[in-house]
Amino acid sequence: MVAVHKALLAAAAAQYAGYSAPASYSGSPENGSVINGFDWGLNHFPWRTAAISGCPLTIEFNPHFPPDQTQLVKPTKLPQFLGLAFGVQNYTCSNTNTYTSTGAVAELIDVSCIAGEPEFATIQHDLYNFWTKLVPGVITIQAIIDLLHFLNPPNILAQHYFIKNPVTGEGVSPVWDFTSSRSFQGVKDAFIVAKGKGTIPAPTDPTKDVPWLDVVKVQGKIADEVFRYDTVGGQPPASCKYGQDKDLSVNYVSKYAFYGDPESPFQ
Repeated sequence: MVAVHKALLAAAAAQYAGYSAPASYSGSPENGSVINGFDWGLNHFPWRTAAISGCPLTIEFNPHFPPDQTQLVKPTKLPQFLGLAFGVQNYTCSNTNTYTSTGAVAELIDVSCIAGEPEFATIQHDLYNFWTKLVPGVITIQAIIDLLHFLNPPNILAQHYFIKNPVTGEGVSPVWDFTSSRSFQGVKDAFIVAKGKGTIPAPTDPTKDVPWLDVVKVQGKIADEVFRYDTVGGQPPASCKYGQDKDLSVNYVSKYAFYGDPESPFQ
């Protein structure tokens, strides 16, 4: 495993805020993701420099869920996609003086090629430490997402965000959007809007780590079911002061396993 290149987000904080290619731009998505002499490629993240995307998944790569619970049941078929997400969980202070979720924003990296490696079991902790300790509070997740999508490296899998519930028009629903990844760029149905099916508290530390989830498709064709597991971070403080405390974004990392029809053209 390579050491974390601590210039990545520091350079992002210094050079990128609402990125648009400046006159001094000296790179392109096609030339190794180098801009003004800095390599923005995902090889600087805390894993080995070998390719991490595009590998077929086998049965041993299915997620492992805690025993003695029925909320999250591992499917008998294999996952079609396996992503490692880094981003933020968003909250607002309610009139009960507790934080209420207003959604999340995250970027998913394709980690299928390292799912069988020993470091895969703890890679979420490596990325969380990198994501939270390098330049906390300096650069937004959306700024990083925008830049990565401009560079369009092959290991970008999807973007995760929330929209208004398309069925009821009330509340919000999670989306995993593959339409800007290289494999599905411009494919309009390469997404999933989902609703909850099952949830369990994070087996690690539920006061710090967001719950593990099972959600199923409402719209889209990229997958029928998504599991969030191996979560790190994302939980807000236990209380807040309504009318005083501002909205809050909390860094988190998790793995996502996507399941769908193996015969689907999206697979």
